[in-house]
Amino acid sequence: MSRVKFVQTDGTESVIDVAPGVSAMLAAVRNGVSGIEGECGGCLDCATCHVYVDEAQLGALASPNADELELLGSVAATRKPNSRLSCQLKAPFPAETLIVYIPGVQS
Repeated sequence: MSRVKFVQTDGTESVIDVAPGVSAMLAAVRNGVSGIEGECGGCLDCATCHVYVDEAQLGALASPNADELELLGSVAATRKPNSRLSCQLKAPFPAETLIVYIPGVQS
């Protein structure tokens, strides 16, 4: 089973087990991880599940598609080269534990 480590802006960490096919966003919402809103439920329609992927792991992930790139243009927090929408990051991940940093704002 894959895991996601969610790191808050204050450094607090939550590690969640994620079943195959489940997104990091859904795992966060189901487990009460603060800072991941996921207003659209993972339909790639809102950008309220924005995260920063650990830079060392970014290259191992599939590149974002055109729809994700478009939505990343409207995130509330600063967009960075390692910005991704957590609804598009689905287990299994390239590493046993995917590390993501939650921005200070989502909407």
